[in-house]
Formats: sequence, structure tokens, C-alpha cells
Amino acid sequence: MEILKERERLRKEAIKEAREWVKRLNFKVTAVLIGSYARGDFNKWSDVDVLLIADFKGNPIERLKTLNAPPGFEAIPLTPKEFSSMLSRKNPLAVEAVSRGIVLRNDLELILRHPKPGTAEAKVKG
Repeated sequence: MEILKERERLRKEAIKEAREWVKRLNFKVTAVLIGSYARGDFNKWSDVDVLLIADFKGNPIERLKTLNAPPGFEAIPLTPKEFSSMLSRKNPLAVEAVSRGIVLRNDLELILRHPKPGTAEAKVKG
């Protein structure tokens, strides 16, 4: 039981840190926690994966330089067009973001959640 409590504490801590980081970003962004921390099956070597959708300029390397992600975080910067294209192709990363991701910030209102008892349906605004 203690192990489960510790895992839940670590997960909540990672989510809190992710929320604080994306809150400090000084541009409009939709940020979604994906991957093992969102699912709860992380281990001590897991990165905290955060999908960031914004009007980024430049190539992915240039985008990453502007984000200053905390240690242990993996930022995935995409433009709205790139994200929409990935979703239309049913890219697993985009599908996970809308189906199982934890929305940290939604300035662009790209991801709208419609909770139902026991589920979380999502749709993307076009």
C-alpha cells in the first residue's frame, strides 16, 4: 500500500511541476501531459512528456531552445497545423493527447473535454 501511495505522490508532484512550468510560458499555448506520467505507469527513468501546441517558428531544435524545459521533462513543440495533421492521420501521440492526456493549459482551446461518468471523451476544435 505504501508503494502505491508513493507512486501517486510522485505522479501528482510531476503534474504539479508541469502545470507550474507551462503557466510560466509567456505565449499562448495548449499544453498536454502525455505518456507514462499521464497514464500512471511511469518508472524512475521516465521523462515527463509534455506536448506543447503553439504558433512556434523555426525547426524543432530552435523551438526547444525557447522552452527551457525543467530537467527530466521532454517537451514536444508542435504548431496547431502540425497537431491537426497528426490527429487526422491518427498519429498515436496526437490520439493519446486527446484521449488520455492531462490538459495542463488550453489557451488555444484546441482540446475540449466532455467528461462522462467513468470516461473522458475529447474532441479537437478545427
